[in-house]
Amino acid sequence: MSDFLVKKGELRECRVAESEPPAIEVGQALLRVESFGMTANNVTYAVMGEAMSYWDFFPAADGWGRVPVWGFATVERSEASGVEEGTRIYGYLPPSSHLAVTPVSVDGGSFVDGSPHRAALPSAYHRYLATEADPFYAADTEDMQMLLRPLFFTSFLIDDQLADEGLVERGPIVISSASSKTAIAAAFLLARRQGVELVGLTSPRNAEFVAGLGIYDRTVTYDAIDSLERGPATYVDFSGDGAVRQAVHSHYGEDLTHSMAVGVTHWEDFGSGGGDLPGPKPSFFFAPTRVTKRTEDWGRGELEQRVAEAWHPFCEWTGGWLETIPGQGLEGARSAYLDVLEGRVDPRTAHVITLGA
Repeated sequence: MSDFLVKKGELRECRVAESEPPAIEVGQALLRVESFGMTANNVTYAVMGEAMSYWDFFPAADGWGRVPVWGFATVERSEASGVEEGTRIYGYLPPSSHLAVTPVSVDGGSFVDGSPHRAALPSAYHRYLATEADPFYAADTEDMQMLLRPLFFTSFLIDDQLADEGLVERGPIVISSASSKTAIAAAFLLARRQGVELVGLTSPRNAEFVAGLGIYDRTVTYDAIDSLERGPATYVDFSGDGAVRQAVHSHYGEDLTHSMAVGVTHWEDFGSGGGDLPGPKPSFFFAPTRVTKRTEDWGRGELEQRVAEAWHPFCEWTGGWLETIPGQGLEGARSAYLDVLEGRVDPRTAHVITLGA
């Protein structure tokens, strides 16, 4: 078994380690990881690993962690009723060659991992979907699913919450790190709503790309925040950059209707620019909480169907401009992770990792 490991607290230190594959017992199955995406979303998992318990999904040796990824795997061995060997699944995986799971709530080959160590963790990450029964799945869009599906789910929930709370009707939605994939997905959905005004904040380097997407009404660089018209507005922060957050709050002051903290694409600046913030206190958006609410409101099946219906046009649109960068093996994963961590990835591209048999 091979693992890509990152040192907690020192995210640039990482390595590939070898060990014996996990033994499985009655009621368990062994998944062989085939492929996964590597984006800023995974960096957020690492940065928030302790605070949001992301390290706890796939425990590693003391001081080290497995950064969670989204991708495809095949059931290599199974001692679990209803889970057949050879079943191909999509879900939340470690950057490892194998994962032992304890399938429960098995339905058509799909299942929930009931491993005891995951019991206290958010249930939104526990479900593994057999590709044959997955409403999102299309064989020709696997790369897009690995890269963008988890981000899109988050973006769908952000769009849903902003609309549900009436914020889309109360001034512009100002989005930081507007070139990030999760921000783009959220803007794509918000732009489909009537009367929504979207402002994309970005770096000078990415300004042309952001403007060219055609989903933001206005593209503004971080050094020009004071050029924005004052008045009611909502801030959706995908960057986690404290200095940018301070600039936005200071500019809008008490007119700022809501401040939503989503990601940390500017991970080294997370928490910088501290001090008292004018306007509302930022509230951290935690997707599993929104999943729980909408599951209670609509039912899990209805939620997944709504997300799938919104996903397909986004996937088609993104396929027209997003270029994938293929990587091979866990050394390829290491290289891709460091590129993302250091901000070396062009917003028009994204890394997809394929593991050997």
